[in-house]
Amino acid sequence: MEAPTTLRTYDYSKLSPAELKQVLARPRVDFTSILNTVAPIVENVRQKGDDAVREYTAKFDRVQLETVCVRIEDLPDPVLPAEVTAAFDVAYNNIRAFHSAQQSAPLEVETMPGVRCRRVTRPINCVGVYVPGGTAVLPSSALMLSVPAAIAGCGTIVLATPPRPDGTITPEVLYCAKKAGVTHILKAGGAQAVAAMAWGTASCPKVDKILGPGNQYVTAAKMLLQNSEAMVSIDMPAGPSEVLVIADADASPAHVAADLLSQAEHGPDSQVVLVALPGVDLGAVAAEVERQCTALPRNDTARKALSHSYVITVSSREEAVRFSNMYAPEHLIVNVDDAEDWLPTLDNAGSVFLGRWTPESVGDYASGTNHTLPTYGYARMYSGVSLESFQKKMTVQNLSYEGLRNLGPSVAKMAEVEGLEAHRRAVTLRLGMQ
Repeated sequence: MEAPTTLRTYDYSKLSPAELKQVLARPRVDFTSILNTVAPIVENVRQKGDDAVREYTAKFDRVQLETVCVRIEDLPDPVLPAEVTAAFDVAYNNIRAFHSAQQSAPLEVETMPGVRCRRVTRPINCVGVYVPGGTAVLPSSALMLSVPAAIAGCGTIVLATPPRPDGTITPEVLYCAKKAGVTHILKAGGAQAVAAMAWGTASCPKVDKILGPGNQYVTAAKMLLQNSEAMVSIDMPAGPSEVLVIADADASPAHVAADLLSQAEHGPDSQVVLVALPGVDLGAVAAEVERQCTALPRNDTARKALSHSYVITVSSREEAVRFSNMYAPEHLIVNVDDAEDWLPTLDNAGSVFLGRWTPESVGDYASGTNHTLPTYGYARMYSGVSLESFQKKMTVQNLSYEGLRNLGPSVAKMAEVEGLEAHRRAVTLRLGMQ
């Protein structure tokens, strides 16, 4: 029988600065070791292309691939129960509605008479989206990544996902990919899939940007390749999944426990944190965590995550907000009476879930917001995936003769100060100046 799970508890007011820094630290990921493992895989795929992808897929996934990357139109439509496709259709419609609304109008400003400046949006032509398939099948990620890519107008969308033992793609993932507008399926996972998209192979188009969640090896490959000659960008650095739950005295212990466990079951390196306001019955929450965890199919995984998770007690809303903003969680659940009033003070989170009836699960699947989010504290400086993740912005300027006459002398003088004579002459020759 499993030993009962006990979450460590800290009192925020009693933590020294050094202790607080230690509490805020995430479970350590040894990226140096992981990068050393990933680097030879990335280089081998660069050199050998599809053959290397086949080798690693046989080694790691025990699958013998005939074709590595195929056009999605060449794959037959999957057959799924009607209630399954109906659920994915709801998610698709909501995700499409939310991301379509993110389209921005061109910006145009006349900064001075005759000087017109604009900012226009263009799609990233070729993108790769990674859909994990190791310990769990994640067709929801296919929707979260492919739908905004299609809305943005990306011409080529390569979806990489680990194949099943017979070399086929999980039908739920394939259904979502076809519905969302994916153009190619790369039947591979891990670092080898990321490398194939970054470098391009005989069968897999080279992409300009790679997006999507993955394990430590996928993340390391993305980080390595964005700093390589592959000329590829990534959505964000990321670590294991996490949630921070702020609860008050009236929050249901069962709901709080379920929200904590919904992230703990993601992986053994996930972390969950409960910020408890005065009056929260921590004993009742702990009992619910144990009761619900015992019943989970992924019980062992959740318990490992809980082993480096904790509760922190606070005396006020201000302390709760301060700690949450310092932690900068991937998912932030605010399970309090006046949750909407908290939002103006919440600055650092990948996605926020306000109120009693907003479990993190709705954002993971079907509310419409994107579930590809910054983790490991990166919410301090990164946003989650959005329509803009699949776009780039160009600035445009258009001057009339009057505009250059108004602006040119200032430009010429600045170029003179910087000692860039050709810059100065590009203006003065047009204006007949010396």
